[in-house]
Amino acid sequence: MSEVGELLSAYDAQLRGHVNDRLPDSVRVERDGPLVRTLRFGNRGFVEYRDVAGLDGEELETLIARQVQVFAARGEPFEWKLHGHDRPADLPDRLRAAGLAPEETETIVIGRVEVIAGEPSLPDGVVIHELREPGDFARLVQLDDSMSHEDHSWIDSLADERAADPQGLSILVAEAGGRTVCDGWVRFPSDTEFATFWGGFTLPAWRRRGIYRALVAQRAKLAAERGRRYIEVDASDDSRPILERLGFIPVTTTTPYVWSPGPATDS
Repeated sequence: MSEVGELLSAYDAQLRGHVNDRLPDSVRVERDGPLVRTLRFGNRGFVEYRDVAGLDGEELETLIARQVQVFAARGEPFEWKLHGHDRPADLPDRLRAAGLAPEETETIVIGRVEVIAGEPSLPDGVVIHELREPGDFARLVQLDDSMSHEDHSWIDSLADERAADPQGLSILVAEAGGRTVCDGWVRFPSDTEFATFWGGFTLPAWRRRGIYRALVAQRAKLAAERGRRYIEVDASDDSRPILERLGFIPVTTTTPYVWSPGPATDS
């Protein structure tokens, strides 16, 4: 088996459809045939799976329609996480027909921890902090405000997730002169060999200084300390070239297909 094949096989077997041991009380996980349906995780629900168990035709359409019905009854948007190697080949068409719209495609990249981990190299005056206490999350709000985001609910969800499983999530920020300039967090999915990296936004004025790379290295060190073997990232077009230079290997793509409830109307 090629290295790409080995990495993709490990990803499919360990991460797809994975349910963490500890979740916030507000989150509910349900199984529907081959699907894992997560309700109220952050600002949307999720539908994930290892595969759709060979379903096709009317059976597959019924399964997709049932997800829409469940979330419509809750008035909750949800994401169907589609991968580039999913079958059947017309699954994207079936999702669109059910009212789901594709968002930006990202690339799944995976690196071996021993290749990625290293001492972070930071510019003068920049330090990395790990957020542990509830009051620390104001540092993320500060960065979110810099992006002109008014809805900080994702930060509250992240704080709830860490409170439910402090060992399963580590959140880091890079700061310069007391100002948050970059963020990044790492999840440690239970009973897997993986760590997964998220976030990574850097203020425009602080880009091309190696801060994002330093946060990758620091999170990889944490993964090594936890005995993880692989690191997985859903990489944007901006971050993918950086990650590949660091030793990550592209194995497939992922596209969120999103359904949202329409605006409420008076009867």
